[in-house]
Amino acid sequence: MRAVRANLVFVVLLLAVSACAGTGRPVDLANVTSVDRPTPVGAEENPPASSGSSAPAPDCDPTASFRPQGDLPPAGLMPAGTTMRAIQDRGQLIAGVDQNTFLFGFRNPTTNALEGFDIDIVREIAKAVFGDAGKVQFKVVTSAGRIKALQDGDVDVVVRTMTATCDRWKDINFSAIYYMAGQRLLVDRTSKVTTLDQLGGKKVCAAKGSTSIKTIAAHPAKLIPVQVDNWSDCLIMLQQGQVEAVSTDDTILAGMVAQDPNVKLAGPRFTEEPYGIGIPKANVDMVRYVNGVLTKIIAEGTWAEIYNRWLGQTGEQRPAPPTPVYQD
Repeated sequence: MRAVRANLVFVVLLLAVSACAGTGRPVDLANVTSVDRPTPVGAEENPPASSGSSAPAPDCDPTASFRPQGDLPPAGLMPAGTTMRAIQDRGQLIAGVDQNTFLFGFRNPTTNALEGFDIDIVREIAKAVFGDAGKVQFKVVTSAGRIKALQDGDVDVVVRTMTATCDRWKDINFSAIYYMAGQRLLVDRTSKVTTLDQLGGKKVCAAKGSTSIKTIAAHPAKLIPVQVDNWSDCLIMLQQGQVEAVSTDDTILAGMVAQDPNVKLAGPRFTEEPYGIGIPKANVDMVRYVNGVLTKIIAEGTWAEIYNRWLGQTGEQRPAPPTPVYQD
């Protein structure tokens, strides 16, 4: 009886295998010819002009800030009634930063900590206020969201590769310039392109709310500007062949080159991008205080140490720290 059952099982299995083998190939096999690479969320071609204030920008020197007043107060002893005392009493400096720009503001994948040139500048401000560089609450903001974060009081400062411009001075204050960058091109390593003039009718990527996207859109070669939320999205689109080039500050592009050996910086700088620390319009005392901190870290060599730590690996010769300019 057991032998009969075993023979029946064998026959059933044999028939099942024969049925499967007899088909030759799967039924209704899909005919896939190509797959479009996904576009980063928020990417937009030919974005409309900024919907910000239509009032003309004042005639100004955007690099001129407010002069520090006297010596810095000792850490932990901020004067009563000042913005710095309010920050001290709260127990943390709240700073708007980036987490997607390698070397300036990025999240270390091993530790999950925020690191970079801008992050270290924030820590120096916290160290001056509290005597403890770790007393910082970081808030990640996009390029387009930097000014609103300051206007809404969500952050005390924004340190996020932000160019000081007369138009932005209408809405916020800036510290003295802490780094001077310049706009350049990033292209595939095999590309012969070295200028925006060679990219007429081609797609060029930059971040939303940046001065770079405005430069691309206004260029007479009639480029196709593509704006994204984060600079890392531009690198992805270049890697996928969705844009011909990325164009922004050379410091940001240097971080992309460090991440991908298949891309390169091309051509000379064609703009100057003076980076300032954004501070709410009402908090002039904080502007003067931050400028005192910048003066101190430059004089003591800390600025040079921060540069060497993050940008020394780019191979560029370390520039002199920017000389502060004051409007009063």
